[in-house]
Amino acid sequence: VVYVLNRDQRVPDIISTVEFNHTGELLATGDKGGRVVIFQREPESQTEPFSQGEYNVYSTFQSHEPEFDYLKSLEIEEKINKIRWLPQQNAAHFLLSTNDKTIKLWKVSERDKRPEGYNLKDEEGRIKDISTVTSLQVPVLKPMDLMVEVTPRRVFANAHTYHINSISVNSDYETYMSADDLRINLWHLDITDRSFNIVDIKPANMEDLTEVITAAEFHPHHCNLFVYSSSKGTLRLCDMREAALCDKHSKLFEEPEDPSARSFFSEIISSVSDVKFSHSGRYLLTRDYLTAKVWDLNMESKPLETYQVHDYLRSKLCSLYENDCIFDKFECAWNGSDSVIMTGAYNNFFRMFDRNTKRDVTLEASRESSKPRAVLKPRRVCAAGGKRRKDDISVDSLDFTKKILHTAWHPNENIIAIAATNNLYIFQDKLNSEMH
Repeated sequence: VVYVLNRDQRVPDIISTVEFNHTGELLATGDKGGRVVIFQREPESQTEPFSQGEYNVYSTFQSHEPEFDYLKSLEIEEKINKIRWLPQQNAAHFLLSTNDKTIKLWKVSERDKRPEGYNLKDEEGRIKDISTVTSLQVPVLKPMDLMVEVTPRRVFANAHTYHINSISVNSDYETYMSADDLRINLWHLDITDRSFNIVDIKPANMEDLTEVITAAEFHPHHCNLFVYSSSKGTLRLCDMREAALCDKHSKLFEEPEDPSARSFFSEIISSVSDVKFSHSGRYLLTRDYLTAKVWDLNMESKPLETYQVHDYLRSKLCSLYENDCIFDKFECAWNGSDSVIMTGAYNNFFRMFDRNTKRDVTLEASRESSKPRAVLKPRRVCAAGGKRRKDDISVDSLDFTKKILHTAWHPNENIIAIAATNNLYIFQDKLNSEMH
C-alpha cells in the first residue's frame, strides 16, 4: 500500500526522530514505517585535511512492525517515536528505539573477518560425516568485506497502557526510563520482564484528568534526578532518593499566566512539547507552540529566558486550530556549549537563538541550501499587515505542511541535523557566520 501525502511523499518515509550518538560520529533517524537509518561520518580526506567528513548511510534496519492489540481492538503503529544511544563501552554501538508500546535495544557491530577451516563443517556450513575426518586443523580468520550487523538484544514490552512519548538513558548507564501520557517507568537495561513505576498521574476517575505527561528526561550527571513536562505548561523536577514513587515533585517550574492575555487557545499553546537538560545540567530548555524557554534549576518562579519562535502566528491560531497544526509537537536542542538553542517552525524554517548576544536567526532547510559551499541565508517572515522588505515572506504564504518538528545538534561541533518531512538535512560549518 502506498500512502500519498502531497503527491510525492509517502507516509512511511516521513522522519519521526533524529539523534546523534555521544561522539557525534553516528546519526540515527527513525521513520513512520518503523525503519531506523544510521549515518556514519566519513573520516577526513587525506587530500583535503581541513575538510570535514560527510555523513553517509552506515546501516538500515526494520526496528518495529505494525501490530494489533486484540484485547483492545487497537492497531499499534510501527512509527519510531524516539531513539536514544547508549554511551559506547566497546567496539559495538547500542541504541534504544521505541514505538507507541514496545522499546527495543539494538546492537550495531562491524565484521570484517570470517572463520574458515572448520573440522566438522564443510565450506558451505554442512556437517561432515565424522568418519571422513582424518586430520585436525586450526580454524583461521580470513579478511572479508566489511559488514555491519544489527541485532536485537532486548525487547521491553507490555509496560505501557498509553502511548510512549519519551525514553531517556540514565547517567549510571544501567537504567533508563520510558514515559507515556500518564506514567513513567524505570527499567534496568538487562531486565526485560519488569519495570518500576516512578510516576503515576492517572486519577481514580478518568473524568478528573486535567493534564498529561508530554516529555521526560534524566539529568545528564545526577542519576537520581529527572524532569517531566505536562500539557499544562509545567515542569516537575523529581528526586528518586526521596521516595520510590515520585508523585510528589521536588521542584515545580511554572510561569504565572497573564489573565489579560488568556484566550480559548491559551491552554493548547502553553503545552510543553519537549524538554531538554543543558549539557552542564544547570538549565532546562522547553518548547511550547509559540516559544522556547530556558529555565534555571535554581529558579522555579519564571523562565530565565523566553524566545519567540514564530509570534507572527498569534493572529492565525484559529485557522491553525481548524487544520490541527496547533497540536504539532516541536522539539528543541542545545549546542555543545549550551550557548545557542535551536528549534523548528513551518515552511521548512528553523530558528536559532544565541543566549549570549541575544541575536536570533531564521534559516531554511532546502535542497539549495544543502548543496556544498552553499551559504545559509537568513529568512524573515512578515506579519500580516506589516511592512514588507525585499525577500520577506508573508505569513499568509507560509506552507504549514512543511514543518521542522525534529532537530538534533552534534554534541561538540557546529553540525546540525534537520528532519524536513521525508528529507534529512545535515548542515556543518555554516552556522557561526549566521549567528554573528
